[in-house]
Amino acid sequence: MTTSTYPPTSRTTPTRLRERVAYDREAVHAALDEAVLCHVAFVADGAPVVLPQLHVRVGEALYLHGSTGARAMRQSLEDGLDVCVTVTHLDGLVLARSAFHHSANYRCVVVHGRAVLLTDPAEKDDALRHLVDAIAPGRSDHVRGPSRRELAATAVLRLDLTEVSYKSRSGPPGDDEEDLASPWWAGVLPLRSAVPGTPEPAPDLTPGIEVPAHVSAWSRG
Repeated sequence: MTTSTYPPTSRTTPTRLRERVAYDREAVHAALDEAVLCHVAFVADGAPVVLPQLHVRVGEALYLHGSTGARAMRQSLEDGLDVCVTVTHLDGLVLARSAFHHSANYRCVVVHGRAVLLTDPAEKDDALRHLVDAIAPGRSDHVRGPSRRELAATAVLRLDLTEVSYKSRSGPPGDDEEDLASPWWAGVLPLRSAVPGTPEPAPDLTPGIEVPAHVSAWSRG
């Protein structure tokens, strides 16, 4: 039975600011789904590596993809790859009266676990369709599917959502009482990311092809 929260572990329990951490499944899913990019951290040749990647959540699994020649994919061939995946939404800059209390309003998800390489063709095909639709919902029905050569060159990893935490901050600055009468402005400067502009057609697009609704109506969150 799936509970409404993820169980805390030693890796998902913070040592400070514990009041900002939660394990709410719904909040985790919403943050993962809204994010356009994630960052994947792993160790390669004894050194840490962090790479930005497109991702998609399907149920309780996170799917990542890349070239079969990439280091992360090669390392995952046998027993999987130990990774830490994060997404962060910057919602605002918190401008306080004191330098010390400047901060940011944000929502962040951190996922620890072992990512495994998909070997089942049906699961891989389904995951790739979800990855395309995560870029623009409905997009997979408006493109040519991958060829056998393209499938052979593409690796997909699945990371089960087991060790997960959600951290956030919202609200105004937390200034000290003795600073409240200061003459400096304080407050929050809201920020919005992933706001679409006007679609720009490819220069070699066939004349007469209109922008589809799934592109013109694109939105996140």
